[in-house]
Amino acid sequence: MARFAALAETGSTNDEMIARATGEQAAEWPDLSVIVTDNQTRGRGRLGRSWLAPTGKSLAISALLRPALPDGSPLPAGSYGWFPLLAGAAMTRAVRRVVVAGHEKKAAEAAIAGEESVADAPPVTLKWPNDVQISGYKVSGILSEMLPIPAGGVPGGLVIGAGLNVSLDEHDLPTISSTSLTLVTGSRVSPDAVLAGYLGELAALYRGFLAAGGDAVASGLHAEVSALCGTLGQAVRVELPGGGELLGTAVAIEDDGRLRVREHSSAEETSVAAGDVTHLRY
Repeated sequence: MARFAALAETGSTNDEMIARATGEQAAEWPDLSVIVTDNQTRGRGRLGRSWLAPTGKSLAISALLRPALPDGSPLPAGSYGWFPLLAGAAMTRAVRRVVVAGHEKKAAEAAIAGEESVADAPPVTLKWPNDVQISGYKVSGILSEMLPIPAGGVPGGLVIGAGLNVSLDEHDLPTISSTSLTLVTGSRVSPDAVLAGYLGELAALYRGFLAAGGDAVASGLHAEVSALCGTLGQAVRVELPGGGELLGTAVAIEDDGRLRVREHSSAEETSVAAGDVTHLRY
């Protein structure tokens, strides 16, 4: 990372990063700068929802991206829609590594004790567009915010915020559909290790995306997100930003990152650029 700041406490890491990236010292906050804290007091998620967690039991991470193509020209505006999915894929990879390691530890302990082998590691998937789930329970969420566009209309960059439930117990969880790394693995998880894993994955996917000119298909990002996405093949309800809802089956992610849904009522397919997705269980 180009610059890293760990704060003892802040209201919102996204707000903090946006202020620093657009203030008088903006030049000191280059591409791939990061702010992180384990005590965020005014966090927020998508659709203006609040995001709160006990001190020391979660991570709030904000990464500043100032994307440009290899020749220095601006990234095409149409490529920006991939950044929430890119960050979601990075977090899914990092969380999956922690969960698999925890499962392998349990399996080794069971073998030493002469006990029956443990079940398979729980699945870690990306819920379109920007939640990470373990066995269908949310462990992380992503919130991307554009920086103000300066004169000339060229995007100045964006901030990608991520919240991760690290060591919350059952009483700390914000919703009944949430979980934490400690609850899943049954052991203490190093916040520093999972943070390093996420930032490493984020940087690798980001650089590959830029090297391919912001083309998600050519860079392999489209295939990676599709492979990680647990929404595909699911019956879903999509609450649309303008009101109304869409009921159907999620069938594909388009080349521009939109979710294609085959409606139950008509079998017509609709591509959704934004919306609140619920996986339906019948």
